[in-house]
Parts: sequence; C-alpha cells; structure tokens
Amino acid sequence: MGNRFQASDRFADGAQYIGGRLRPGTSDTEHGVVDPATGETVLTYTLASADDVDAAVTAAAEAFPGWAGATPGERSDALHRFAGVLAERAEEFAQAESLQCGKPIKLTREFDVPGTVDNTAFFAGAARHLQGQSAGEYSGDHTSYVRREPIGVVGSIAPWNYPLQMAAWKILPAVAAGNTVVLKPAELTPLTSLMFAQAATEAGLPDGVINIVNGAGRVAGEHLVGHPGVAMTSFTGSTGVGKRVAEIATATVKRLHLELGGKAPFLVFDDADLEAAAHGAVAASLINSGQDCTAATRAYVQRPLFDAFVARVAELMETVRLGDPFDPSTDLGPLVSHAQRDRVAGFVERARAYATVVTGGEAPGGELKNGAYYRPTLITGAPQDSEVVQSEIFGPVLVALPFDGDDEGIRLANDTPYGLAASAWSRDVFRANRATREIKAGCVWVNDHIPIISEMPHGGYKASGFGKDMSAYSFEEYTQVKHVMYDNTAVAAKDWHRTIFGDRP
Repeated sequence: MGNRFQASDRFADGAQYIGGRLRPGTSDTEHGVVDPATGETVLTYTLASADDVDAAVTAAAEAFPGWAGATPGERSDALHRFAGVLAERAEEFAQAESLQCGKPIKLTREFDVPGTVDNTAFFAGAARHLQGQSAGEYSGDHTSYVRREPIGVVGSIAPWNYPLQMAAWKILPAVAAGNTVVLKPAELTPLTSLMFAQAATEAGLPDGVINIVNGAGRVAGEHLVGHPGVAMTSFTGSTGVGKRVAEIATATVKRLHLELGGKAPFLVFDDADLEAAAHGAVAASLINSGQDCTAATRAYVQRPLFDAFVARVAELMETVRLGDPFDPSTDLGPLVSHAQRDRVAGFVERARAYATVVTGGEAPGGELKNGAYYRPTLITGAPQDSEVVQSEIFGPVLVALPFDGDDEGIRLANDTPYGLAASAWSRDVFRANRATREIKAGCVWVNDHIPIISEMPHGGYKASGFGKDMSAYSFEEYTQVKHVMYDNTAVAAKDWHRTIFGDRP
C-alpha cells in the first residue's frame, strides 16, 4: 500500500491542543488510532481527562474577551489567512484524513479538503455580516436596534465520519461570530482536527480561540457538555447520544444545536431518467462507504421502473473498486473500524431472514482481508417496518422498495423517525416540486443526491435534530440577539408611568 502520513511523529507532543500548543492528556487511559485499511495502529495517545477539559475551557474563556472584542474585519482577515494555510497544506490534510478514516484519497482530495477550505473562506466573509433589524422608532418615543453578540465559550462534539469537515462546521461559524471553542472530536479520528487547530494558530488566530480535547465521550464529552463555563453545546452524531447530550446541556440551560441521524429516502418516480437515477443511487449510497448521515439509504422506485432500477444499480455496484485508500483508482475504502464493519454486516445478515440480498453482503478476502472492508450491498423485499428500512445502518447498504402512486411514495419517504435529507427524481417539475414541499427533511435534492455548498444550510427535521450547519443560518446559531432601546423624549414623568403609579393630569 502507498505511503502513509506519519501520525506518531506529528503528534509526539500529545493529542490535546490547548491554549495554542500540543500537550499530552492526563487521564490514565491510552487510545490507539487504527488505519482501518490495514488494521495497524498509527498513533497511540493518552486520552483527555476532565482536568484537560477544564484547562481547555479556561483557555477559551481567557481568549474570549479579546477575540469577541476584535472588529469583524479583524476576525475576517484572520479567517482569510486561515483558509490560505489550509489550502497550502491540502495534500497533508488529505493524507491524514485518508489514513485515520480509510477514505479513498480521491474523496479527501476532491471533497473533504477543498470543502473545508471553501467553508473557511465563506465564514471569513460572513464574519463581516453581523446584521440585525434596521434601527427605527417602532414605539414612536424610542429608537430601537438589534445587536448580534457572541455567546461565549462553545463546547462542540464532532463525529468520526467526516472529522475535518465536521471540525470546520463546528468551529468556523462560532469563531467568525466572536466565540471561542473547545472541540471534542471522536477519539477514533483525532488527527485532522488537531491539524486544523494548528493551522489556525499559524494563521494568527490567538491562542485559546480554538482548543481540541481528545477523550472518551462519557468522560471528556459529558464533562464538556455539562461544564458551567460553556455557554453553548453543538453536537453531531447519533440520535441516541444526542438525547444524552440534550439531557446534560438542558440541566445547565445551555444553547443547544443538534445534528443527528438520518435515513435518507431516494424517491424515483416513473418518469425519471433511469440511468441518472441509478448512477445517482450508487454514488449517494456509497459515499464515504455509506458513513454519511445524508447518504441515500432507502430507494423507493415507482413500480414501472423498479426491476430495471434494481438491475442497473446492482450492475453498477459490481463495478465499484475496493482497495488501498491511497491508490487514486480506489472507489471504496474500508469502514472506519472493524467494529463498524461488523455492525453493518449484522444488519445485512439479519435481513437475509426476511429480504433478498441482490449483490454484496460480504467482506472481501485476499489482500483486503485485514481491513474493515464491506462490499457495496443492495437489498430488496424488506418490509417497510424492518430494521434495514427504519434504522441507520451507516454502511454501503441500499434498500430498494417499490411504490405505486405518488401519494404512497411520499408517505413512505416520510415514514421513519428521521428527516435530515432526501431526493426526488422526476422530469415533471410539478411532481418534483410537490415532493420538495411534502417530504419532511432539512434538504431535498431534485435529480441529484449529496452535493452540499457552503452558502446553503445543513440540518434536519424530527429525530434528525435542530439547528443548521454551514451558511448564514449557521452563523446565526452562534450569536445572541440583543434589543437596544433608547428613549428619545427626555421626559421624566412619562405617560405610561401612570399605569403603575399616580394619576393622569
């Protein structure tokens, strides 16, 4: 296999980034970062303790007055420099992300890293747009205006599927608005979050504005969420863990932002371009080995197209090249860990009792046997209430089901607890427009599935959480809205006072 990023050398000083420098964790537990393509440990580091979280929150709190007091232009300039540093280091970031996640290098080079650079540039611009309602005399006797102010220290928790992009999505809107951040990445994938914070320091962001603690969720994560010095919690991960985060955060009345699980429907009407839908389904179900909360997981195909769709998707899935993530020709890498691979395999094996595995449904052998690989898998014949239809599998598995009328298709698309993303495939603008109105999801694509852009929001309905990542809507999540009201009359005894004491003249 190809050359690997040398994680042990890069993080010899530790895997916590607090107050502008790397340091070791102070817990009594070590953790190994494993290359999922080979099963080899590439970095062993000491996990963060509650004391490390305290230190990070203190560093963020100390940095907050200066960073919040900087002008929007000064914050914007720093973030523009930050984007430049990230762009210069793009290949290093791509290699580190592929190493810890098993992502194909072409995905990290062409999606994860450039997307993060673009996000950074977007929020560099957004930093100058802390806008509120126009000033005016809304009561007649007063001038009112709205201020947008930073909240304080933000404690964020990011998942393992997109470590670099999720670090950016959590950190950038917060710091653009003048907050400081303590981020806890998933302990499986700490490398690029640490590198992201280092790049920010190199770009001139003050020490303490961005801090990274790598520790266990039940120790570092819960302590961070419940910390009295943290004013807001932002969490991306499973709905189950999100409920626990909400319990802890609400106990201290924190601002809360949750981006949780998904089970995205892929709704194909009978007038759709079959070839486009089949290609779209394969790409959208297999991106990042299916470890994407917006990945296509439930293909509902109107009955006249169903058999042809299944055949074509199976045919295309069988052409997907599994291999070394550092080989530019590899299409599909391993899952993030052997435990995750085995979890996905468990869903498929249980489904054999009530459904048909059309293609895939197994781990490859040969040269890939030591990695956490799983073949692209297509399942048909599963009941709507079965676990492969209702539960988030988070692997390269697509379930295809037929439907008849449009009403049924939209009803089935909405028939899970989740509502993060969806797509509708049709040549009929009215049909597609109806689907975009009636599907309950935070994002609905038409004749495509997966593309995201910095200018548009990402976030869900229902059990997929609330709040938005990316876009100006995300920026607003990290600000306090303050109404300021000036008296214009200079009258001591105002008329309204008489409703409280005294009489009218």
